[in-house]
Amino acid sequence: MTTHAKTVAVILSGGVGQRMNIDYPKQFAKIAGKTAIEHTLSVFQSHPQIDEMIIVSQKDYIEQTEEIVAKAGASKVNRIIFGGQERTDSTLSAVIALSDYADDCKILVHDAVRPLISGDIISACIEQLDHYQAVDVCIPATDTIVKADPNSLEIEEIPPRKFFWQGQTPQGFRLGTLKKAYEIYQNSDIQGTCDCSIVLKTLPNVKVGIVQGSEKNIKLTLSTDLFIANKLLQSRSHFSLRNMASVELLKSLKDQVIVVIGGTYGIGAEIIRLADKLGTKTYAFARSTGVNVADINSVQAALSQVKSEAGRIDVVINTAGILRHKALLLTTPDEIAESIAVNFNGAVNVAVASHPYLKEVSGCLINFTSSSYTRGRPNYSLYSSSKAAVANLTQALSEEWINDHVRVNCINPERTATPMRSKAFGIEPVGTLLKAETVALATLAVLASGSTGNIVDVVLKDEEFIAPLLAEIEKL
Repeated sequence: MTTHAKTVAVILSGGVGQRMNIDYPKQFAKIAGKTAIEHTLSVFQSHPQIDEMIIVSQKDYIEQTEEIVAKAGASKVNRIIFGGQERTDSTLSAVIALSDYADDCKILVHDAVRPLISGDIISACIEQLDHYQAVDVCIPATDTIVKADPNSLEIEEIPPRKFFWQGQTPQGFRLGTLKKAYEIYQNSDIQGTCDCSIVLKTLPNVKVGIVQGSEKNIKLTLSTDLFIANKLLQSRSHFSLRNMASVELLKSLKDQVIVVIGGTYGIGAEIIRLADKLGTKTYAFARSTGVNVADINSVQAALSQVKSEAGRIDVVINTAGILRHKALLLTTPDEIAESIAVNFNGAVNVAVASHPYLKEVSGCLINFTSSSYTRGRPNYSLYSSSKAAVANLTQALSEEWINDHVRVNCINPERTATPMRSKAFGIEPVGTLLKAETVALATLAVLASGSTGNIVDVVLKDEEFIAPLLAEIEKL
């Protein structure tokens, strides 16, 4: 009996590290604190449209892969199977493992060593499989394509670049189509470099659609790819607001106890307001209430007070910060000390003070960084560098605390209309700044998602789909 139609991700994890000059499979190479395959699994695990995952592994690394799956909490992985000598053998192994599944199941075949795949690309593949039996993720070729004689290395042709795309993964299929293609492939002398090429050659009447990929969706092949992937992962998130945010998910926060430090003004105040509408129990602290993040004792006292009153703390959100728009050499020693104490040391203090309470309930800590964290900018070097440190702190703690089941995420809003920004920059053109309520709702969406280790960008275009959610919540 076949199962009902599902969407299954097949993760091909049979690579080697030969061209990367490492003596172990490249899917186990560490990037930004995690193995490449952990990053890959986390994207598919957190995607709401992925029902199951199958990992195709080399036989000698099954046990190591099992340990990684357990550590990552990848509950959607329902089996780890043996791969074959070639890539096509590994896909065939997955097709056989899925023999009892319905032919209209959607299958996404993805390389474990493409850890920067985004949720948006996954969503696009799934959507396009409503219109095609097979899809390939591709990006337009940017370099001139040269056809050469492989022996003489003399150029034979330089075809027009506009006709050429570079293939990535995932490649998506209706399972019945992939089964049929491999049945023909097994009994022929057809050569195929990937699953889409096999479908094209064995089923010439099946059209293969293109899903726009990303230049960031790189494959780990050479040693330089590790360096590039590290930098890209440090500045991006697997979390997709567009895919994750919903009123139903936000309503799951009802009855949680949320502490917002910096919660009496700006984004923090908006988080409190919206969380109250969702039925949470909220506590707001700031300097005006006697809580200074630069003083860990005052943070600990505030959290102890909440625990005594509410009996638990599910979430701690730290929005406290100081923004001084001033060149470093014009900044006084006291101003320098205060900026670092609040913007970075404050994040450390909140994390340390929050941990014991969050560990009790498998809770969540949310930090705030700034869009300037990826590149230090003149006239607010202290702010930019401190916010870069907070982003790294978030990613490190998400790993350190994973066994305590404490989630740690960081919100990275574009320029936002807040009192702190107005004080630093004055009046700015209407429509160029995010609304504080948009960032607040995005923060609550990240919280409700159950994800960890993300630096979540919130940008002006997000207001297009967040506005209707805000309207619904305002009615509650």
